[in-house]
Amino acid sequence: MTDVPAAGRTGHGTAGNMATPNTPVKTNLPAEPNAFVGRERDVADLGRLLEGMRAVTLCGAGGIGKTRLALHVAHTLLAAHPDGVWFVELADVRPDGAPEPVARRVAAVLDVAEEDGRPLTETLADALRAPAALIVLDNCEHVVEECAKLTGMLLARCPRLRVLATSREPLRMAGENVWRVPPLEPDEAERLFVERAKAARPGFAGTDAVHEVTRALDGMPLALELAAARVRVLSVEQIARRLADRFRLLSAGERTAPARQRTLRAAIDWSHGLLDEPERILLRRLSVFAGWTLEQAELVCADAALPADDVLDLLTALVDKSLVAVTGELAGEVRFRQLDSIREYAAERLADAGEESFRARHRDAVLDAAERDGRTAVAHDPAPWAARVALFNWYDVELGNVVAALTWSFDHGDIAEGLRICTALRTFWIVRGRVAEWADWTDRFLAAAHGLAPDVLGPALAGRAQLAVGGRDFAQAARYAEEALAPCRGCGDDFMTATALITSAECLVRAGRFAEAAERLDEADAIAAGPRQEWNRAYASAARGYLLIRGSRLREAREHLDAAASVMRDIGQLWGASHAMIGLGRLAELRGDAASARGHYAEVLPILAEIGARPEMARALAGLGRVALEQGDPCAARDSLSQSLTLSRSSGIRLDIARALDAFAELVAVEGDARGAVMLAGSASALREATGREPGSGARRERTLEPIRRKLGEPLVAQFWGEGRAMPADDAVAYALRAPDEASNGATSPVGVLPDGVLAASVPLPRTAGVAEPSTPPSTLTPREREIARLIARGLSNRGVADELVISPATVARHVTNILTKLGFSSRAQIAAWAVDNIRAEGPSPPSP
Repeated sequence: MTDVPAAGRTGHGTAGNMATPNTPVKTNLPAEPNAFVGRERDVADLGRLLEGMRAVTLCGAGGIGKTRLALHVAHTLLAAHPDGVWFVELADVRPDGAPEPVARRVAAVLDVAEEDGRPLTETLADALRAPAALIVLDNCEHVVEECAKLTGMLLARCPRLRVLATSREPLRMAGENVWRVPPLEPDEAERLFVERAKAARPGFAGTDAVHEVTRALDGMPLALELAAARVRVLSVEQIARRLADRFRLLSAGERTAPARQRTLRAAIDWSHGLLDEPERILLRRLSVFAGWTLEQAELVCADAALPADDVLDLLTALVDKSLVAVTGELAGEVRFRQLDSIREYAAERLADAGEESFRARHRDAVLDAAERDGRTAVAHDPAPWAARVALFNWYDVELGNVVAALTWSFDHGDIAEGLRICTALRTFWIVRGRVAEWADWTDRFLAAAHGLAPDVLGPALAGRAQLAVGGRDFAQAARYAEEALAPCRGCGDDFMTATALITSAECLVRAGRFAEAAERLDEADAIAAGPRQEWNRAYASAARGYLLIRGSRLREAREHLDAAASVMRDIGQLWGASHAMIGLGRLAELRGDAASARGHYAEVLPILAEIGARPEMARALAGLGRVALEQGDPCAARDSLSQSLTLSRSSGIRLDIARALDAFAELVAVEGDARGAVMLAGSASALREATGREPGSGARRERTLEPIRRKLGEPLVAQFWGEGRAMPADDAVAYALRAPDEASNGATSPVGVLPDGVLAASVPLPRTAGVAEPSTPPSTLTPREREIARLIARGLSNRGVADELVISPATVARHVTNILTKLGFSSRAQIAAWAVDNIRAEGPSPPSP
């Protein structure tokens, strides 16, 4: 049938993934539900057209077969687009909803995360700049202007991208090739009817009346397939008579309606007319779903007029009559959906019947499930890890229902209900790195939350703070966490009070306010001592472990991180345990225990891959890369760091990309590319500044740059640094991911657990960076600062340094503060240890003015 709904992905991945001969093509194209009949010449012509043209729009009436043709053509082009063929369904996108609705849908399909303060279209363009990909935009007519603008911008910015669109009208954009989809030829229409009739009734033999049916239906595939499904109970002659009656009735009643609406409505009206009353009731009530299971249908659609016990048989009947489609199976449950045209028709029937209240019932069902599943996610309610993994997979396909429930709540002023859904499901989106989208929904409801009860407002603010932490916006997170405390305490919600306190502590640690962070954690510990607070106890313990790492109290940090991981394992929350174990890996690195660090990082990767936790996967892989570098294995380091950078880039979060580029700067320095090392470090620094973040720890950067500075001199380092800062981020990523000549082609991944679509592959060398002004890296110590660092390493106090250099203690203190800031340290002991390894012996520097 036309308007085929998207099914589960055949290969999970992102736009940024490049393919190799051994890598499966990345696509979410649904498998074709049955044989594609006819249109052989159209398919061949479209394939040739898309070889030379980058934008093709299939135009035609509803039900003419645009979507089915686009899907079939896309399947034939998989091999020609190894970096991805992506199906983006737009039929349920609301043009009057959130900003950039088409861009948001494209980003969701490609797993490109939105960044706060940056247009999503820019992030999409960055993600699609390099790949040779094909995007199928389906059902554009109701958002045609945005589709045109987005397609035009992406094609201009992404030279290897192609777009195949379906719409009832052209996009009317530069470079568009409009392909008018014709009705099926008479012989094709008959072949299609007979093929589908045989599937519906084995042994079916065509009669002369088949030609009459296909002619009456104008060769429109949707109407033909609906008609063929009825051979279960009607002869072809009976079908022909009914179709003739229905067309005349509809044409006589709606002469002013467009022809496409008359024809499509006639087919669906005819089908609807064959249903008995219970089937009609269920059909219209099912329109509230974006997709559903039998249990969901029984819960939402049943009442006195439609007993729950009858839903199974009625649903089966609707499937048999092609008014409901089976879309696949998830977690042992079959899922269903209505085709878009049928869902729209059924929704009108729902309104005509005065049953809009079923949309509120649908929202209430989504809310109840969200709060139940949200408690399970944070281990407030007990469950094994496998059950939590199943929930993450469940909400991948439930997003349409969640958005429908949020939209209904917002449009009808049900602010409390909307906020409760946002709060309950926050964990699912934080794990996936899709916090910007969820934060936007939460913000819309918070802006309308006037006079809201504290038991809803407090948790919502605390959840919003956690979303901000997931988005690396710690200033915003700190504000929301503080705002959450009063209402959470006032309503006696100990769980969310502890959550807000821990989130506040995380933000204070980032700000270097360690004493205040410890006080917040002390308070959280006291509250989390109660029942069903294991998650918060472990969460607080992990946060304290990271705090102690910042304070160089490594033994105590290990105790807290060990305890956090143990509690998380005990409650079956392995994602939470992974957070603590990544901290243990970092701690082992700092202690010089490479084997333990590698073990911790490798252990978490299969866990994180189960739930698609890309941000944490990137962190663990980066850790493996650093360990490999420390052990003198650049081939293994490149493999792990390439996967880490690919994951970070696919999410579109620039701060994560910057961190990955910093790691690559170390790697290419080891590989002998001094210029590349400085350029990548410079690019990372520019990306950090673009996000409004501080430059970050400079100690590792200085360890990379100092030997290069000694070899090449400060002027060349400044020149290369400036080139890197001027280099487009895409070019920096391509430069980092290139395969160096000296790299072993046989290097293998340390852990083969990444899901399809995230393994790094060879990337062509980027274009040469443009001319840029020389610039000094912000982490560079002045000659005087290096001298003071060396004297601190000798054990001198500020007074001793002052006496040695004949300057005032106040001047020494100012220099020490600058050194701490530039290197990202918090103690003189860290300066001393770093100076021993990185500053060669020199004579005293001349006094600074």
